[in-house]
Amino acid sequence: MAKRRIGVVMGGSSAEREVSLESGRAVADALKEAGHEIVRVELAAGADMWKALCAARMDVAFLALHGRLGEDGCVQGLLELLGIPYTGSSVLSSALAMDKLKAKELFRLHNVPTPPYYVIDRRQRITELADAHGCFGFPVVVKPRREGSSVGLARANSLSELAEAVERARTYDDCVLVERYIAASEVAVAILDGRVLGAIEIVPKKGLYDFEAKYNVGMTEYYVPARLPPTRYRGVLNLAERAAQALETSSAVRVDLLVTAGQNEYVLEVNTLPGMTPTSLLPKIAAAAGFDFTGLCEAIVSRACLHVGKARGGLCATVDSAPARSAAAPPQRIAV
Repeated sequence: MAKRRIGVVMGGSSAEREVSLESGRAVADALKEAGHEIVRVELAAGADMWKALCAARMDVAFLALHGRLGEDGCVQGLLELLGIPYTGSSVLSSALAMDKLKAKELFRLHNVPTPPYYVIDRRQRITELADAHGCFGFPVVVKPRREGSSVGLARANSLSELAEAVERARTYDDCVLVERYIAASEVAVAILDGRVLGAIEIVPKKGLYDFEAKYNVGMTEYYVPARLPPTRYRGVLNLAERAAQALETSSAVRVDLLVTAGQNEYVLEVNTLPGMTPTSLLPKIAAAAGFDFTGLCEAIVSRACLHVGKARGGLCATVDSAPARSAAAPPQRIAV
């Protein structure tokens, strides 16, 4: 691919900041080794994102952000206004995928099976949980409505545990999703620009694939390809593709599913900016499909685009009038 000045945007203010920094560093190192001019755009909590994106003077943005204000359409909207092509899905698709409730509503609209659920919103008190829960049953899985990477995820087996889990999830979002627990294997499917790459089976050693299990080496076992009969494997890939299409995602996405022994599959969520750390699932699946890490990064950045705006409207000049750097300039770090 043609060499361009690529801004690897990482950090941010979400609960996944450290994971984002790890993803961003890995991507930046890989693309630099491939010969691209790289600028590392590290966003700090409370940063002026507009100023930071302009200061980078990048031709294209590789988004290595995770969680709120990075994966939910906010940064994507700024890049659309600035006319800077970016990796990942559009503003709307990013926002819908991050919002677990809206994503589930679209899954149901498109006949994509997803576990039964209900919502505890900001108006409901913990003392009202028994009425809200009713005969929903236990166990359940509790998660914040708008967070990623299993942040705030917990399993509850009783009303008291449910109250604790809801309180904990509310530290991340005042709206909480309560989902029926389904005994099943966890499978993730990777899709790159509409092409299904394959599926990986996830076996967390402590039973729940939460934040700790995701990002600590040795806490989880992985099987690529997922240990499923061929016909069922194809069905899981097809279901993942339908889920991604329901949200109109693009670029590289990961679809998380549950696969039961009783021949049922359920979609949990679609991740529009999958992790790129050593323990991340997308690189593992891509490797089995023939992509080394650098090749995967280049494939993702080659598909960077604007979904709404037009290229380079000149808006950056109104924020920072510094001259553009030459293509021969060394890599630069932008920290705001």
